[in-house]
Amino acid sequence: MKIRSNAGMVLALAAVMMPTLALRAQAKVPDAQIQSDVQKSLDNKQFHDVHSTVKNGMVTLTGNVDLYATKEDAEHKIHHKKGVVAVQNLIQVQGGSELSDVQLRDKLAEKLAYDRVGYGTTAFNSFTIGVQGGVVTLGGVAYGPTDKDSAISLVSHYPGVRDVVDDIEVAPLSPNDDRIRLSAARAIYGFPSLQRYAMDPAKPIRITVVNGDITLTGVVDRQADKDAAGIRANSVPGAFKVTNNLQVAGESAGEK
Repeated sequence: MKIRSNAGMVLALAAVMMPTLALRAQAKVPDAQIQSDVQKSLDNKQFHDVHSTVKNGMVTLTGNVDLYATKEDAEHKIHHKKGVVAVQNLIQVQGGSELSDVQLRDKLAEKLAYDRVGYGTTAFNSFTIGVQGGVVTLGGVAYGPTDKDSAISLVSHYPGVRDVVDDIEVAPLSPNDDRIRLSAARAIYGFPSLQRYAMDPAKPIRITVVNGDITLTGVVDRQADKDAAGIRANSVPGAFKVTNNLQVAGESAGEK
């Protein structure tokens, strides 16, 4: 009985001590140590005008950088440092501030039009761009995650972009949708009056397919081309619905 009693006491003491031991294992990292680690992480010329302060594990970043991507990179470098509980990113993006929102949007639209050319997915990406106060909102549909990431990276590295809002939808992985995409591309670009739209790989008729539904976007030269593309898309076997959002040159184009 005595042995059992002692064993019970040992177990009871262990239960009391375990929380204490756990707390010791999770001992708080001093702010001074966090500050030192943060400064080492930001010891790079692109962060020469970035400053940090630490209070109770909260890191606040201030200062100026030339690109939005650099602002994001500064935060990513310290987010998982030991002892860091949160990051407040107050860095200001200064580069390209002379561009108006309209100018910035036009330049980004041109860059995005040629993004991923040569990878075979250009015609299957349809992005929208909105700019307000240097804040860029990206929408539309990407063929895959790589195409989406490439678009966001391109915009993040462009001078004048102060923030990026990601509203891009990634088309779901679907062998049936892939079949419909290829069939629609052959039907549209194989039609004599539409073949010229394949000559510039950055400015094709965009064909997005989500769950069997086809959406056409882009800019064509005349109404007859828009109508022909819609008819050809409607001829694709297995397509549930076709939405023809092609713009005719001279109209306001909301998509690139």
